Amino acid sequence: MEPSPKDGESAAAAEPSRAGSAPSSGVVVQVREKKGPLRAAIPYMPFPVAVICLFLNTFVPGLGTFVSAFTVLCGARTDLPDRHMCCVFWLNIAAALIQILTAIVMVGWIMSIFWGMDMVILASKYCSRPPDFSSGW
Repeated sequence: MEPSPKDGESAAAAEPSRAGSAPSSGVVVQVREKKGPLRAAIPYMPFPVAVICLFLNTFVPGLGTFVSAFTVLCGARTDLPDRHMCCVFWLNIAAALIQILTAIVMVGWIMSIFWGMDMVILASKYCSRPPDFSSGW
């Protein structure tokens, strides 16, 4: 008695492949990251400002996040288009306070560094090409 294919396998997969047969059709899978409200409130800043915020977050946890909150008031966009500018500002202030208060147990410091790296990543996506310093002023 020949064993039947398992539930996840098809009968065609159980047969040996033949030369010259048509390639199997593939399935396209799209992956989208779901962000929470604090993570989605990170503003898209100019690249130099994001690097400065990363530097500040590295040495004084929460300071770069605090500075980035004010870029929202200056018109920086976020992934929360349906929220008012003041609400997004206060979300960033809350993230900065969480980073400052939990820095004592190292969690806030690590969170602060990752937050700064996210700022730089978002800034690099916002600005498609890095600045060209070779042309001078």
